[in-house]
Amino acid sequence: MVIKKMHDMGIRSEHAYLAGVASIGLSVVSWFASMKAEQAGTARADRWGIFVGEWAPTFMALGLALSHYEQQEGTLTGSLHAVKQAS
Repeated sequence: MVIKKMHDMGIRSEHAYLAGVASIGLSVVSWFASMKAEQAGTARADRWGIFVGEWAPTFMALGLALSHYEQQEGTLTGSLHAVKQAS
């Protein structure tokens, strides 16, 4: 139900995968920024990095669910997902 609603809103599997990769980069950036900007030490920076880093598996799972929905519906696009026809 949620996946269908996301698909109807225009969110595709590629968007979710991109958000997962971006959250990995954001995790590193937030850890580094916390280390430099706050005087709370490594423990606090680690918590920020882990908090943001936990988003990546969620986005990847949403991407997989959307991909399965798109395959069933026949709207899966992109060269990575193209099925080659035998000549």
